[in-house]
Amino acid sequence: MNIDRGTIGKILVIKLRAVGDVILSTAVLPNLRAAFPDATIDFLAERSCRDVIEGNDQIDNLIVFSKTKTNGARILLDLRRAGYDMVIDLFGNPRSALMTFASRARYRVGYDFRGRSYAYNLLVKPRGAEVHNVEFNLDALRRIGVSVTVKSPHFPLAEADREFAGREAGKLGLTGRPVIGINPGTNRPTERWPAGKFAELGALLAGRLDARICVFWGPGEKPLADAIAERIGDAAVVAPPTSLKQLGAMFERCSLVVSNDTGPMHIAAALGVPTVGIFGPVNPLLQGPCGENARYVRRDELSCLGCNYDKTCPIGNPCMTELEAEKVYHVVEDLIVRCDLGKRAVR
Repeated sequence: MNIDRGTIGKILVIKLRAVGDVILSTAVLPNLRAAFPDATIDFLAERSCRDVIEGNDQIDNLIVFSKTKTNGARILLDLRRAGYDMVIDLFGNPRSALMTFASRARYRVGYDFRGRSYAYNLLVKPRGAEVHNVEFNLDALRRIGVSVTVKSPHFPLAEADREFAGREAGKLGLTGRPVIGINPGTNRPTERWPAGKFAELGALLAGRLDARICVFWGPGEKPLADAIAERIGDAAVVAPPTSLKQLGAMFERCSLVVSNDTGPMHIAAALGVPTVGIFGPVNPLLQGPCGENARYVRRDELSCLGCNYDKTCPIGNPCMTELEAEKVYHVVEDLIVRCDLGKRAVR
């Protein structure tokens, strides 16, 4: 099935969650806008990902979805009434497939997953196990003949977010010296580098580079951040509570960020901050941070890497527990040399 571009005036892109996945999907938007400059382009995401899309100048409207029975029924009716000419489902789960089908759009683009292909009339071959997630998303555009010229994710910030970061950096004394941010939290236990290793890395960075260490945290992670900062010593401070956008603005004031594989890692990379991601169960070639100043580190000698275990590991999670701080430090050091950390000292 070919599309008639002249008949497409209203487009919806669906990527419900999670923060990192939604960030990686934003590479689709500038290419879509270039192909359909006069169309209305809307984006549908869950509330937890609102900050990822809000303020993106490539879209016209952000539709925020809350997972309740009432909202679920209402969104299906709203999508039908909206009169979309094209819906592109980048999420591909049963709920997003039903949303796409319910829209009754003339063109319904989605991945050929079992039990969901009924919803689409333009099927995309899923290559999630073969290519980076950015390319996986861009495949949906290639399927409809849209040229791909931009492959960079985007995370929009407002001036108020940067003003917040400036005030907080001043309060914490993060001025005049290189600042390295570390983000030790994650929702998946098997992707969590031990707190003691983060503390050891922080001490190495502070001692060898004369850097300040700012420990970031999300919901429920403040005790973890406090414990790591205490173990690092006087060179470390704990970041204030933030929204996702405020977190991004704080990252912008860092010379470099080291993070577990989680949404904040992708925020830092999308903002162009030199970023090192720590990986084990997930393949960084498929889900790693994007950008020429992004790197990853893992125990390459292990044969079980990329297992995707998310809760427990049957052999004790050696990809994380036995990854030494010194190895991570050397990856950080190499990136620092490339980016000239001194030029990125916090203002």
